[in-house]
Amino acid sequence: MTALPAPRRPAGTTSPRRPAVLILEDGRAFHGESYGADGETFGEAVFATGMTGYQETLTDPSYHKQVVVMTAPHIGNTGVNDEDGESSRIWVSGYVVRDPARVPSNWRSRRTLDDELAAQGVVGISGIDTRALTRHLRERGAMRVGISSTGTAGETLLDRVRATDRMEGADLAGQVSTREPYVVPAIGTRRFTVVAIDLGIKAMTPHRMAQRGMEVHVLPAASGIDDVAAINPDGVFFSNGPGDPAASVGPVRLLEDVLARRLPFFGICFGNQLLGRALGFGTYKLSYGHRGINLPVIDRATGKVEVTAHNHGFAVDAPLTGDAATPFGRARVSHVCLNDEVVEGLECLDTPAFSVQYHPEAAAGPHDAAYLFDRFGELMSAGR
Repeated sequence: MTALPAPRRPAGTTSPRRPAVLILEDGRAFHGESYGADGETFGEAVFATGMTGYQETLTDPSYHKQVVVMTAPHIGNTGVNDEDGESSRIWVSGYVVRDPARVPSNWRSRRTLDDELAAQGVVGISGIDTRALTRHLRERGAMRVGISSTGTAGETLLDRVRATDRMEGADLAGQVSTREPYVVPAIGTRRFTVVAIDLGIKAMTPHRMAQRGMEVHVLPAASGIDDVAAINPDGVFFSNGPGDPAASVGPVRLLEDVLARRLPFFGICFGNQLLGRALGFGTYKLSYGHRGINLPVIDRATGKVEVTAHNHGFAVDAPLTGDAATPFGRARVSHVCLNDEVVEGLECLDTPAFSVQYHPEAAAGPHDAAYLFDRFGELMSAGR
């Protein structure tokens, strides 16, 4: 009788996986198995609610210094491809999943998620109750966390967690920004020239502008008004990015100069928070933030409700009603989250500037807010 061959272990798995532990700064611990690279990692524990788009999440620079907990239980089923990355690398500090896919199944897949995490040195944990962890973070708020698959004693790991930096006061945009300027050409006829300040920009953002005839000059986060003026742009854009907006001094100073020169301005996510600070509003840390692709936001000018993609742990502290006086004229809140009334957009009434807290490029996510890039084009047309 011919013996059957032993079943092949799916690529990207190890036998056996090493035990791993996740410890929050309040002492709550979860035990599971290693996923991705073995080792230790630390960061701020946050949860993301998207059921798809994990590759875009991992490569979003806004997640720098954060350990991402995926609320969807089954992750990795479409593998990793060479097209959907939002940057050239994975930025999360750690990754937490409940039920990792054993075998990816997608025609574009080139590698398993497990292999990709391991190749880039990203420490993760699998097999834990991510629902319980998410509920804990919702009740207690985002907090510092550590993951270890090295056998470190729990008390020692907890001490290391509590010794790490908090997100409050962290100036991180310069750590993820491009070192050299580059240009994303307009697709078709060039209609506008835009300067985009890279505070952690996602690749899809300049692509969305290029689709609308905008030639996008992407500049480092440390750029000043002279760098912007040298390009003679029709408009200026501030991207998403990580960290505490209250710690970002240079970009706010640049934005004040942009507003003073009445250059048309559009900002998203971190750019929305920096517009708020340039206008004189404060910013504050949300308890557990907005991270997902299904958050309802109302455009107060039209009454339209948009399903939107988010990734932010800070928000602008601006009055929800009425017009506010700022150093650059009147401004008002243009968009509000229907879940918790967090400010989701700002509009200047006497200066050509507006911003939103969410991600209209929507990769991955809904496309309800794609019209905002057209609105930016209209603002630049009016400024000519």
